[in-house]
Amino acid sequence: MNRIEIENRLIEFTIKIITLCRNCEFDQYTGHLLKQITRSSSSSALNYGEAQSAESSKDFLHKLSLVLKELRETQINIKILKKSGVCKNDISIEDALNEANELVAIFQKSVNTARKRR
Repeated sequence: MNRIEIENRLIEFTIKIITLCRNCEFDQYTGHLLKQITRSSSSSALNYGEAQSAESSKDFLHKLSLVLKELRETQINIKILKKSGVCKNDISIEDALNEANELVAIFQKSVNTARKRR
């Protein structure tokens, strides 16, 4: 998978999360989680864009690590939303969780590879 395909996948993941949030109950208890998951999912795509213009291998590794951190945060937030039952569409939450799991695996491998090269 090349960098444009990964970038597009991260963008599509963010859109998937936004769609998921639109199908969740929004109240004083869930509002924080829904805003946070939107921020962390979009941050993963934005940080990936920054990694593409990194100024050094150290900077690249740092930005790639931020992508992984934001993806893990999103992944845990999906699990919280799933277990709390606030989302109306179980299929979309499962789809989002599967995609989060795959992206975490991809970026964990990328971070490990970047570390070995340093």
